[in-house]
Amino acid sequence: MRMTTGLIFAGAVSLCATTVAWSQTPAPKGVQNAAAPVPARASGVQVACNGSPDALGVARVVQIDTTGGPGFGFEHFKQLDFLRDKEVVLTFDDGPWPGNTPAVLKALADQCTTGIFFSIGKHATYHPEILRNVAAAGHTVGSHTWSHANLNNKKLSEAQRKDEIEKGFSAVKWALEAAPAPFFRFPALQHPPEMVTYLGERNIAIFSCDVDSFDFKSHKAQQVVDNIFKKLDKVGKGIILMHDFQKHTAEALPEVLRRLKAGGYKVVQMKAKAPIETLAQYDEELKKDTKLPTVSSRPVNSVVQTISE
Repeated sequence: MRMTTGLIFAGAVSLCATTVAWSQTPAPKGVQNAAAPVPARASGVQVACNGSPDALGVARVVQIDTTGGPGFGFEHFKQLDFLRDKEVVLTFDDGPWPGNTPAVLKALADQCTTGIFFSIGKHATYHPEILRNVAAAGHTVGSHTWSHANLNNKKLSEAQRKDEIEKGFSAVKWALEAAPAPFFRFPALQHPPEMVTYLGERNIAIFSCDVDSFDFKSHKAQQVVDNIFKKLDKVGKGIILMHDFQKHTAEALPEVLRRLKAGGYKVVQMKAKAPIETLAQYDEELKKDTKLPTVSSRPVNSVVQTISE
């Protein structure tokens, strides 16, 4: 897989302020400074904020050139070490899901911070309005396959694996009514080499992690908190893997964010330089699928009429 990628970062941004301050910091090797600051709205940093000066916020916004399919997260990829000490990226898998995803969004908004949401395609078609709320709040949205299939399963053909990837992205695009970021995470962090190569050819960035919350194994919110900080305080920075599908994660997140702030950690937002180019055949299949919700184009008064009042 080619790893010919670049990252562009903009300086510190406070989501709790009415103005955005930008700094030009010397770029590490392989990282290019942005030529000019990007306004907060254009950058996608439009997270709802309660205005608290003690909020965690977003310290830095990085823009990812996904050419060649770069990989992030030291669990599997060690080439692009762009995070500084005490910097974290918050990521959430398996949504959108009623109750849990909205609770995660509220916790993030209360702390004026942001994350990457890797949506399952099917879930996106079940709850498109929730996923649109994720995007509207300024978070980055990627994909996590169509059905959360383990792509390392030898029973799946190469064509079926590609279908899982491509249909997942097309479903997220359908739900958002806009193309998502070309950001992808393999279910169970299982990375079949041929699919890693395929994603590189499709210019889709691959995400592993540095800190796994193991929230899918946890039975209490406190376990999620403990799992994160046991590893994070040891490695000092990294991409944190959580699931907005999990109730305990939604319950734990306010405390996680509070402890990040107390521990001097700073959140980095990752954005794509350009949205994914989905494949037309999968977009069309999604449109033709009669199981998907449909939106009526008829005027309200032709559908709903008052007959008694």
